[in-house]
Amino acid sequence: MSMEIPLLAVRDVSYSLAGKTLLAPVSFTLQQHEFVWLTGPSGSGKTTLLKIIASLLSPDSGSVALRGEEVGTLSPERWRQQVSYCFQTPQLFGATVYDNLAFPWQLRQQQPEKRALQQSLTQLDLAPEMLEQPIAGLSGGERQRVALLRHLQFPPAVLLLDEVTSALDTENKARVKQLIQQTMAQHAMSVLWISHDGQETGDGARVIALTRMEATQ
Repeated sequence: MSMEIPLLAVRDVSYSLAGKTLLAPVSFTLQQHEFVWLTGPSGSGKTTLLKIIASLLSPDSGSVALRGEEVGTLSPERWRQQVSYCFQTPQLFGATVYDNLAFPWQLRQQQPEKRALQQSLTQLDLAPEMLEQPIAGLSGGERQRVALLRHLQFPPAVLLLDEVTSALDTENKARVKQLIQQTMAQHAMSVLWISHDGQETGDGARVIALTRMEATQ
């Protein structure tokens, strides 16, 4: 009997730096439409793991495959269109909010409708007129939401979220989660989300818990 190939397969992935183990070997799979929390104490390698999955770091051992294709078989650009990593510290660029939301469209030689970008802002309780606002004037919570919206302009197969609601209040955390779930339903997206919030991770979704491992080479 043939076995279904998982959307994402992480096999015995580990990472060390300067003789210190930053990520002990970890294996798991992620299926299409699946929402999974990633937890663990500080130093257990949660962010390191997401960076490896996103092809921003190369593991010391193990493999990462998307639909059976290992990360090295695809160009970095192609991989990152399908496996998208949203940093805990928002990575914004350009001068305005528009520059950030329009960028994924421009990469695909497409021109976004300004009204559509404004509507996407309102999904996370951001004013439509913020589209022309300089990013230098945004609060931490606003920056997090704009960065997330940029990743959702063209939803990836796998969205990696690194504590993206850490600067948000309870109401806006709920808005973000609702938008993520709506996007998953509409675009067959799967999510791996780092969180230290016990209320968030106690929602019944699967939890992958990393443990801290102090080891030297």
